[in-house]
Amino acid sequence: MSIELYDVVVVGGGSAGINAAIQAGRMGVKTLLIEKNGILGGTTTVGGVNFPGLFHAWKKQIIKGIGWELVEKCINTCGDKMPDFSLQERGQHWREQVLINKAIYSALCDEFLIDAGTTILFHTLIADIKDEENLKNITICTKTGLQTIKSKIIIDCTADANCASIAGYEINIHKTHQPATLVCQASGYNVNDINFDKLKEEYEKNVSENKLLFNDISWSKGSFSNKWILKYGSNANHIFDINAFDSQGKSKLEIEGRKSLLRLYRFLKTQKGFENLTIDYVSNECGVRETANIIGKKTVTHQDYTSGKVWEDAISYSFYPIDLHQADATGVSIEPLQEGVVPTIPRGAMLPKNSTNFLVAGRCISSDRLANSALRIQASCMAMGQAAGVMASLSARNNIEVSQLKISEIHQHLVEHNAIVPEIK
Repeated sequence: MSIELYDVVVVGGGSAGINAAIQAGRMGVKTLLIEKNGILGGTTTVGGVNFPGLFHAWKKQIIKGIGWELVEKCINTCGDKMPDFSLQERGQHWREQVLINKAIYSALCDEFLIDAGTTILFHTLIADIKDEENLKNITICTKTGLQTIKSKIIIDCTADANCASIAGYEINIHKTHQPATLVCQASGYNVNDINFDKLKEEYEKNVSENKLLFNDISWSKGSFSNKWILKYGSNANHIFDINAFDSQGKSKLEIEGRKSLLRLYRFLKTQKGFENLTIDYVSNECGVRETANIIGKKTVTHQDYTSGKVWEDAISYSFYPIDLHQADATGVSIEPLQEGVVPTIPRGAMLPKNSTNFLVAGRCISSDRLANSALRIQASCMAMGQAAGVMASLSARNNIEVSQLKISEIHQHLVEHNAIVPEIK
């Protein structure tokens, strides 16, 4: 069997990977997108967090390009409405998130990639990566066994730095990690009929008897939250003390997430007003906030992010408050950005140390915990992904190492594809 050679291989079909693969395809290079699931979208679809953001900062759009094109297309296809971005206020970031239809969004991702000429390979994992005469020799695990492909460049969009780790580059697997969340949607009750004082009393009683865990319906230990009830589910629980970096940890997380939902369901069904409670949807995977990051040629720190540092190799903007879900169960620490601050992402944070022809985009770029808690969100990952797609395409087409590409040329191609690039002074 002949070995297929690609210009660009993108691994991971989430917010970063989709944009990277569409961009590379639109630039005319032979591109393969590898995805472990049978559906694209990542956190937006598989994780059930179907409200991407933030695309605007201080009432001005700072992330556009392919990610925004997809979101706009989904909104228009479904006849839905965008938020009013002119009402943006500091500390009210959730109002700027765009609610989209998960099913339609995933189908549009397929459509965009096919139209771009990108090949999609679902239900496939990376088994090995070796350097071989300026090419990447990649062993993939398909449904029918191991297979070898080659590529001029790889873009790791796995969120967990899986490819970087397999390729032998240094990564940081976090010892402390933010809790995960299982998203669900419920119905069969009316919030106006619920006696929340009585519910709180019964909840605390069940927690004390070990029939429930406090985090089954709350983000903070020792407190009852009505958020899950008021939102009819959503992302209102926490699953603690599991590192989902590897398959063992990820498997344990999925089991514990569903255990949590089952405990809560059994409890609520015994409470007045919830007799007809149903669970209409549960995400295929728990939403993971933190696992591992590459050790990059540059690292985005908390100070860099909150000061709005404009890197000399900045390739995209990011905008979100520092948003650390505490591992000690004390809730969520949110630090809104100061008025006018718009952080940037440098190319160097997307390049593993000592790497060649290798890019990373999304949550696992080189950054400290606090900066990562903000830049990990979907719109920022979309922007990073598109930038990675441009860099990989230029590198493969011109046989130039990614780190040697001129930032001005990267910006030029991004602007040609409707992205917004940072102003470097």
